[in-house]
Amino acid sequence: MSTAEKSDHSNPELPMGYSPVPRGKLANAVTCLEMTEKPLPREIGNTAGLSLERMLAPDPQTYRQLFRAIGEDWLWVSRLVMADEALKAVIGDPLVEIYVLLSNGLQAGMLELDFRQPGQCELVFFGVGESAIGTGAGRYLMNHALSIAWAHPIERLWVHTCHFDHPNALPFYQRSGFSPYAFMVEVTDDPRLTGVLPRSAAPHVPILE
Repeated sequence: MSTAEKSDHSNPELPMGYSPVPRGKLANAVTCLEMTEKPLPREIGNTAGLSLERMLAPDPQTYRQLFRAIGEDWLWVSRLVMADEALKAVIGDPLVEIYVLLSNGLQAGMLELDFRQPGQCELVFFGVGESAIGTGAGRYLMNHALSIAWAHPIERLWVHTCHFDHPNALPFYQRSGFSPYAFMVEVTDDPRLTGVLPRSAAPHVPILE
């Protein structure tokens, strides 16, 4: 999924009513959210076995393995199709911080924060693996994300989610202190038809060939 705030705003606004999407494409309804001050941390239940570890300038293969493990079923694809050199430039930038959530030593989630725009931070990627959903790992990860982000000299933290994500993603972000400020629609090739992701990925999203 492309970054909504950095997309080409020269595209015309969508007309009212239904707009057909060609077969083989996906239309992704995106909600952009932001916060302009650090919220109070929310309580966490049992965090035994959970820890957060920073990945310092990971190589593309290591990064993509984590990216795929956490995001495949939510159709995360942008970093899978990015050229190696372009990806290295992003994940090797000292203003981009990548963390892996560990549960009893096993990878259970990922967090990526981008501080390259002065005074702002984008929560670029945030997610936990299927086995960690509903266990409190997401709240643990979010509390750390907010603490890390607001420890920097920022005035705004923003994120976007979409209807391909877990149905609890949007209310989770809102409970965490984010407020919606924009809607967008992104049309892309279905990565399950281009071979980037297996056809079994994201079974909640129909494939139209």
